[in-house]
Amino acid sequence: MSWSGVHVAECSRQPTVAGARLDRQRKGADVEPDLLSLSVVPLSDRRAQDASLTGAKAAHLARSAAAGLPVLPGFVLVRSEGERGERAVREAWRVLSRDGRRGLVVRSSSALEDTAESSMAGQFESVLDVRGWEAFLRAVRTVVGSSTEGQRESSGNGEPGDRMAVLVQPMLRAAVGGVLFGADPIAGRADRMLVSAVRGGPDQLVDGSTQGTLYQLTPRGRVVAQRDEEEGAGTGTARALLGGRQLCVLARLARRTRKVFGGPQDMEFGFDAEGRLWLFQSRPITATAPRVPRGSRLLGPGPVAETFPGVLQPLEEDLWLEPLSHGLTLALDIAGAAPRRTLRRLPAATAVEGRAAADLRLLGAVPHPHPVLNFVNPAPGARRLSAAWRVGRLRAALPGLAMDLTADTDRQLAQFPPPHEMLGGQLLSALDWGRAALSALHAQESLAGSLLGPGSGVTGASEALAVLSEGRRRGLEESELLLRNPVLLALVPPSLAGPEPVLDRLPGETGWTGTPLGVGALPPREALRLRVRWVQEMQAAMAWELGVRMVAEGALDSPERIALLSWPELLERSRTGVLPDGFAERVLRAGTPPLPAMFRLADGRPVAAPEGRGAGAGQGAGGGSGMGTVWNGQPEGEPAERPVLVVRTLDPGLGGVLPRLSGLVAETGSPLSHLAVLAREYGVPTAVGVAGALDRFPPGTVVAVDGGSGAVEAVETGETVRASAHADGADRTCLLYT
Repeated sequence: MSWSGVHVAECSRQPTVAGARLDRQRKGADVEPDLLSLSVVPLSDRRAQDASLTGAKAAHLARSAAAGLPVLPGFVLVRSEGERGERAVREAWRVLSRDGRRGLVVRSSSALEDTAESSMAGQFESVLDVRGWEAFLRAVRTVVGSSTEGQRESSGNGEPGDRMAVLVQPMLRAAVGGVLFGADPIAGRADRMLVSAVRGGPDQLVDGSTQGTLYQLTPRGRVVAQRDEEEGAGTGTARALLGGRQLCVLARLARRTRKVFGGPQDMEFGFDAEGRLWLFQSRPITATAPRVPRGSRLLGPGPVAETFPGVLQPLEEDLWLEPLSHGLTLALDIAGAAPRRTLRRLPAATAVEGRAAADLRLLGAVPHPHPVLNFVNPAPGARRLSAAWRVGRLRAALPGLAMDLTADTDRQLAQFPPPHEMLGGQLLSALDWGRAALSALHAQESLAGSLLGPGSGVTGASEALAVLSEGRRRGLEESELLLRNPVLLALVPPSLAGPEPVLDRLPGETGWTGTPLGVGALPPREALRLRVRWVQEMQAAMAWELGVRMVAEGALDSPERIALLSWPELLERSRTGVLPDGFAERVLRAGTPPLPAMFRLADGRPVAAPEGRGAGAGQGAGGGSGMGTVWNGQPEGEPAERPVLVVRTLDPGLGGVLPRLSGLVAETGSPLSHLAVLAREYGVPTAVGVAGALDRFPPGTVVAVDGGSGAVEAVETGETVRASAHADGADRTCLLYT
């Protein structure tokens, strides 16, 4: 922990997880080793730099002191040969405490904490301001007894504390303290430093009980951004806890520790009453967000998310998303909306973690980041001018072209026999024809949406809702309705999970009062969209039949596992009869969290862009993005299968529940607190400073948490939402922006 105030577990008025753990440890005091058999190793001793002997925390401070960094004197109690026994320990205590007149800090220094792989931040005990010999002995027992079960198992002989050293230093009353990161772990920037400062020692900051003033610095100490986390103030309005000279001193400390340890460090510091800087702790930064490459594309679910709202499997990406991207590219080229060189290089739509996303700038969904340059650039105008004659002719010809394409699609679909009557080669040919047909349908659909407008206002979804509502009033079976009126497929996204779930996914009570007008009444774009859905359903039936046959051959456990094959792999399997290596270990993609509204990719992972920050945003503390059901951490409220813990403050005692969380939201706290550091290590999406989170997100609410932007949003679930999204008949899936 840290340096100012009092021991949290001993003085808190409310029972905490850490306090309960300490009570259990005290009850097991009979198994504690003879503490006076420990050896004394001064921090100035070269042996103190051996982390296997003194633990990583003490070893890092010993290395820092040897390099001339401002480290307080002290000693370490370890298990080794050397000067040991009560006389040696008492003498070391007497000298450091000045015969008991000066308070001491007794801290853990485990071989398992503060490593490059895991910080174990806040998971062991520290006792502050220890005065007197008996109090010192009790504090040492407390620290040694805070060994976790995991440490006992890894220590070799099962005794508690076998790998736990005890670091002892003078108690320093800091005027201002805090945490210094030599790199920005949230933005993944090595050219930025983060400082979070509070009045007093840093213990109140790292335990999550107090927020502080956050500074983002350049490597030379210039302030880039400044924010008072308590008041949510912006740059230039935060409390001036640290002056320019102090920030420069901190930046110099960060540069020196980077040089000593070969990488950026996570440090705790304090300025004493005379303004001198002291280093309390230094450890590697264990969890850093991936850095977004310069010039990376701005992506987002955008319009394609309504076509594919769920998670796509590999075969679904190849059968459906790739033709969508190709069709959009054709439409953008015809309309002159983007240079051909760009269109050849960048796909208009792609899959990120199994979810469909589009290039928002390519589709014109967001303005160019440099509006002045965009204004004076003649290329877009020239490109559109050269395409104007094509577009002018196309506007007049497009209704006829759409009618021909829909008629050709209907004719081809009608010619396919039932899948179980087709040969394997015919099934593959049908799938391949569907890929080509979808490209043409998507291209014309996009052009129709931008050139012809909404038409009559009738959509495939509104027609399907009218059919469903009238059929139910007449008492018709939904299976019969679907067979006679495939327009109902407009209400259900495509899936390779088989034909049966379609009926289960139809919306319940729709409240629709309109009258079915027939498919022929649909305007060109809606007619094309409906054919897209029909082709997708044909492909799903053909792929399912292939899966059934592969199950009969013993190649698959269930037909739906065919979705784990890519299209090239499926073709190769049909030729050789052999599945790709490692196929047995593949699993169907589960429900991954929704993508941010706007994001960029870093190492293949989405990082939310500032434009995507929602109204429910706090401050991102890292960990990616996640979705789950809100749990308030109370024992009487059993968490759901994928809980998102929503709390008032970040208590380090909650570290034990982090591995089971899908997200962590706190009304207060710093992204540099112990629990936030641990959450990043576990990959738990974390947002702090989310005002009123406990009131806004009661237990049972499904929320999405973005650890990059700090956005926390309630997620609507259920088929009623899907129905209402289409019930007004509005055009919600425009795939081309001009």
